[in-house]
Amino acid sequence: MQLRDKLDQDRMLISAWSTSPSEEMAGALARCPFDTVTVDMQHGAHSESTAFASAGAIFAAGKPAILRIPVGRNDLASRALDMGFEAVIAPMINSVADARAFASAMKYPPVGERSWGPMKALQMHSAYSPESYFRSANGKTLSLAMIETRAAFAALDGILATDGIDGVFVGPSDLSISWSDGAGVDPRNEELQDVIATIGSRAQQAGKFAAVFAVDPADVPRFGKMGYRLAALNTDPGIIHAGAAVMLEKARG
Repeated sequence: MQLRDKLDQDRMLISAWSTSPSEEMAGALARCPFDTVTVDMQHGAHSESTAFASAGAIFAAGKPAILRIPVGRNDLASRALDMGFEAVIAPMINSVADARAFASAMKYPPVGERSWGPMKALQMHSAYSPESYFRSANGKTLSLAMIETRAAFAALDGILATDGIDGVFVGPSDLSISWSDGAGVDPRNEELQDVIATIGSRAQQAGKFAAVFAVDPADVPRFGKMGYRLAALNTDPGIIHAGAAVMLEKARG
């Protein structure tokens, strides 16, 4: 398991974002110079079968895989780890109680209540024996709680202090909706940038990781200065469109 080790190097990691239900597409993203690939089951079209197959394709390309589960699917968080994912992002963690429930599904006792059965994970991460996997899994697999509402921001310190929560993941679009009381979607709202900076700073102070979805790739260096260590870039269709635009511009002179 390598994602935790990369994050501990204190450098910005860049993730691609897989929404198309295709292990071939996820594997292709992993063969690009991204540090990791996130498979999205909340807003993406992935089923459990395509998500789990994608984890294998990403790992085969030499990259760690992250899964974003649907809202409240903590049972799927445990399965994701058993299938070889190295991190799970849980959306709409709005309270300490939400964070505790998510952490419980992600961590073995005594921290949580994850049950034993990482057979696929052991096949993929073959350097581990069952015993060494059990001893290291709580530290090497990452639980990332999404901060995307006013309620989550108000509970941020408690969420960060929750045993078994390794970090937070900011969803700027949803946070902008909540912050404006539903007035619209504006992830680059100036006032919101101070909130995003505060989340990054508090995560650092708590000794936890901060991650964010970068609506504009040009924002990533700024997020790095705020303390973020993982940024997700665009969806797979967006990456294809951006690459096609560059190629067509060159082809048409």
